[in-house]
Amino acid sequence: MQSIEPLDVSSLADWDGPSRVLVVEDEDLIREMLELSLQEEGYQVTAVADGRAALNLLLGEGESGGSFDLVVLDLMLPQVNGLDLCRLLRRQGNPTPILVLSARSSETDRVLGLEVGADDYLTKPFSTRELIARCRALLRRQRQSYLPQPTVLQYKDIELYPQQCRVVVRGQVVNLSPKEFRLLELFMNYPRRVWSRESLLDRVWGPDFVGDSKTVDVHIRWLRQKLERDPSHPEYILTVRGFGYRFG
Repeated sequence: MQSIEPLDVSSLADWDGPSRVLVVEDEDLIREMLELSLQEEGYQVTAVADGRAALNLLLGEGESGGSFDLVVLDLMLPQVNGLDLCRLLRRQGNPTPILVLSARSSETDRVLGLEVGADDYLTKPFSTRELIARCRALLRRQRQSYLPQPTVLQYKDIELYPQQCRVVVRGQVVNLSPKEFRLLELFMNYPRRVWSRESLLDRVWGPDFVGDSKTVDVHIRWLRQKLERDPSHPEYILTVRGFGYRFG
């Protein structure tokens, strides 16, 4: 299968055009509502009804194909389902923010969506106001990530390359989800600083995030599994009881 090229951000720092949003939703009424609502906010919207069409666009095929600033993705899709599409994008190194839409509201389903690489998860039915707020938050964080960054952050045997979205642990490349990467980057920028769960949610998920602080605990557990020699006795990401977490 053709590889999905990572988003080229080399010239986006000074780019002030409308954000490009790809909406992938098979229910006609919801897709039309999403398209209209986002267009009214000034976004350039492309809407498709199945996962295969979305994949073709993300591969750059067709007049509307190419890079997008945000993907609004339903999970229950024909051709290629949303989870598989999300998983494929992340495996190919595509960092485009993904907002998942789903009628499944259980904690297991939300965690699964985040685990395969989604940046946020919105349960149906949802209000247009909340949808727009979450889209704004994801796009804002994406724009901030284009600001000049250090070439490499290093702490003991962990190396993090912000511009490449790459992490090397004890000489081995480690694959992190977007949220895991942002958490680690924040930790490494402020070693030994204690962060509350609420502070981490605000800095990594954004002030518009609506969800449980347990989301932080889940991502910390995943990070430890990928970074620590012994996740049950961490040496990097430490729990500060009654306060939160610190790095180093």
